[in-house]
Amino acid sequence: MPASTGPASRGKLATSTGPRRATVRIATRRSPLALVQAELVRSLLADRGVESVLVEVSTTGDHRLDIPIDALGSSGVFVREVEAALFEGRADVAVHSAKDLPATTDPGLVLGAVPVRADPRDVLFGCSLGDLAPGATVATGAPRRRAQLAWLRPDLHFVPLRGNVGTRLTRCPPGGALVVAKAALDRLGVVDPPGEVLPTSVLLPQAGQAALALECRADDPATVSLLETLDDGAIHRAVAAERAFLAALGAGCQAPVGALGLPVDGGALSLEGVVARRDGGALLRRSAVGSAEAASELGRHVAALLVADGAAELLASRSPADRSVPDGTVPDGTVPDGSVPDDPRTGPGSWGTMPATHQA
Repeated sequence: MPASTGPASRGKLATSTGPRRATVRIATRRSPLALVQAELVRSLLADRGVESVLVEVSTTGDHRLDIPIDALGSSGVFVREVEAALFEGRADVAVHSAKDLPATTDPGLVLGAVPVRADPRDVLFGCSLGDLAPGATVATGAPRRRAQLAWLRPDLHFVPLRGNVGTRLTRCPPGGALVVAKAALDRLGVVDPPGEVLPTSVLLPQAGQAALALECRADDPATVSLLETLDDGAIHRAVAAERAFLAALGAGCQAPVGALGLPVDGGALSLEGVVARRDGGALLRRSAVGSAEAASELGRHVAALLVADGAAELLASRSPADRSVPDGTVPDGTVPDGSVPDDPRTGPGSWGTMPATHQA
């Protein structure tokens, strides 16, 4: 996919001259979760004797709560204005949720550090998957989540959900559930949420999910060097593999695509990827292991495996049976006798342990 070039108002790069400022300015979104994550970065800097202040920014994704994210028509809706603070010289470092970044970095910026990653799994908040009644409502604004869950439970009824995490938790459908990242709950101090932590064999996370990504200007070597001291190489390589996978598919962060890289013994890296049709009617899953030092190549390799299986056709497909209708809802798919349909992965009547992988 093309590199993110950001808003036209950026103009020329704010050139860094002389030594880095004594106080580092950190650009962040204003949401409660984003501020918690920015404070984590401030703490890491403080541990290194570096003072910092926050520069709060409102983004397109924060303003346009009236429509689904995937209807905004572009990637980076939670990123562009934060990056603009770097380009305009109002900030030295930008803190992002890595999952919100476009698959390729703007050539004027450097992804200088991926310092921490929390639990990358998703939570089905309100009810476990097996306990959801036929035709129950699940709220999620993410095509990735909707498609993978619809693949497993075609009877479920999906509705869109927007807003900050705290707001979303108050909107759990009666008798149903909503989907939220476990990392978000953990960082906001939500302990023992009702429902189920979904294994990655059921719901593969978004590329970069639960990881923080720190950007700075490419022409600011002092800040580049500072961010290198915050970087966790193993996490960074895993996220690099996931982002390369996304880029090779030409997919954005709102595509029905998931990826997770994990370090394995001997300096290797495993990567699992999934591509689904938006309605959940078809799903492909592949994995591979490669050298951690060749993380991007591993991402492109797994993408190529899925393309050979038909991933491009799934991403382009909007079949007549697509349950994702214009308002973002999904009609009830309960089978005629009202029972829960057979799990296509484990057979009739079973919604227990899922196998590790499946390829449609």
